[in-house]
Amino acid sequence: MSLINTQIKPFKATAYVNGKFIDVSDESLKGKWSVLMFYPADFTFVCPTELEDLADHQPEFAKLGVDVYGVSTDTHFAHKAWHDTSDAIKKVNYPLIGDPTGTLSRNFEVMIEEEGLALRGTFVINPEGQIKVMEVHDNGIGRDASELLRKVKAALYVASHPGEVCPAKWTEGAATLTPSLDLVGKI
Repeated sequence: MSLINTQIKPFKATAYVNGKFIDVSDESLKGKWSVLMFYPADFTFVCPTELEDLADHQPEFAKLGVDVYGVSTDTHFAHKAWHDTSDAIKKVNYPLIGDPTGTLSRNFEVMIEEEGLALRGTFVINPEGQIKVMEVHDNGIGRDASELLRKVKAALYVASHPGEVCPAKWTEGAATLTPSLDLVGKI
C-alpha cells in the first residue's frame, strides 16, 4: 500500500543543527511544508554528496517556506561528529535527525531490517501532515536536490490551485492542465 496521502505517524527524535541538539516530532512538521530525506549512514560515500547538494539548495526551499530534514539511523551525536569532520556536511544547516531505534525509518517504510539502515527515501509532507510526494530507491543511486525542488514547487502549486495538475517536466510558471471531459484524448 502506498503512503501517498496518508498521515505521518507520531514520533519524537533528536536532531543536530547549527551547533546544537533539538527535539523534533511529528508536531514539529505540522503547519508548514516539510521534506524528510532518509539516507543510509553518516561517514559514507553517496550520502554526503546528497546532503551537500540539498544544503546548496536549502535557501530555495526556505524561500518557499519548506523545512528540510535529513534522517538516518545514526545518533544525533554521530551527526555532530560527521558535521565537525566533513567539509561537505559542514555546509548542512538543516536538522539531521537521529533515528537509532529505527522508528522513523519504519514509519516511512524505508528500514532495511537486516542492515539496520534506511533506504534512500524522500518524502514531501504538507502542513496537515500528509505525505504528498515520495521517492524510494536503491542505496547506490544518489538523488538530485534540483529535481526535488521542482517536485516541491509542483506540490505547492497543486495544493494552492485546486482542479489543476502539473504535467511531466512542469516548472514554475509553465502551463498546467485542468482535467475535464473536453481534455480526454486531446493530449
